[in-house]
Amino acid sequence: MFTIGDFARHGRVSVRMLRHYDATGLLRPAHVDPATGYRYYTAAQLARLNRVIALKDLGFTLQQVQEILDEKVTTEELRAMLRLRRAELEAAMTAAAARLVQVEARLRSIESEGQMPSDDVVLKSLPSVRVAELTGLAPDFDTIGPVIQPLYDELFRRLEAAGVAPSGPGIAYYEDAPDGGVLIHAGVEVSVPLREDDGLRIVDLPPVEQAATIVHRGSMETVLPTIQTLGSWIDANGYRSTGYPREVNLECPDNHNEWVTELQEPVTKA
Repeated sequence: MFTIGDFARHGRVSVRMLRHYDATGLLRPAHVDPATGYRYYTAAQLARLNRVIALKDLGFTLQQVQEILDEKVTTEELRAMLRLRRAELEAAMTAAAARLVQVEARLRSIESEGQMPSDDVVLKSLPSVRVAELTGLAPDFDTIGPVIQPLYDELFRRLEAAGVAPSGPGIAYYEDAPDGGVLIHAGVEVSVPLREDDGLRIVDLPPVEQAATIVHRGSMETVLPTIQTLGSWIDANGYRSTGYPREVNLECPDNHNEWVTELQEPVTKA
């Protein structure tokens, strides 16, 4: 048997933690000396300790841990629970990281207030363009990223299955959804006949008489300062926006920080 100190060292936990687990009934010693009160553990109890620590570190409360272990779940059942919990935590971490990037972009906009250059804005007309597209719904603009990337992955999969090769850049555009949120159109330029079915929707985007355009360099999670530069130019030059800007993907390497995207916002004289 192990003394409580030896067991703590082998389990890589503190003696205080083992005493707490004993008090809550989560992991009781195999033997307690009636004369001295010393706690003793067996090597076999390391298996339960490992389960306790793994479940606790994955965010389960001690009460939940005890309920799980007392139900005598199998190793495979426990492994499946851990995989699910890990996936949930990874998703939460990804969402938190994306939120931090957006906060950083907004801070950069705040820091550059009153000094944002606008000489990179170009006013031009846009011709009609034919795109293959899929659509999705996001609750708001902060959650567009997790929606639009899977749409593009699926779009290119369907294009390949249909034997259709893109003839130009990716073009994303947005609309206000009827019931709230943002309707996302993830498209790419193609040169094939029009069609609309469940597998692939090919449409013509109408020409735009006037669009204020600006090039954004970097991940789309950091686009906010560029969008606000564009908005400042539109307001300062006597124009009025008539819709969401299109996002034309000029360069899309694997490193998103090296992306080059042109924003094309339709405008009219105010």
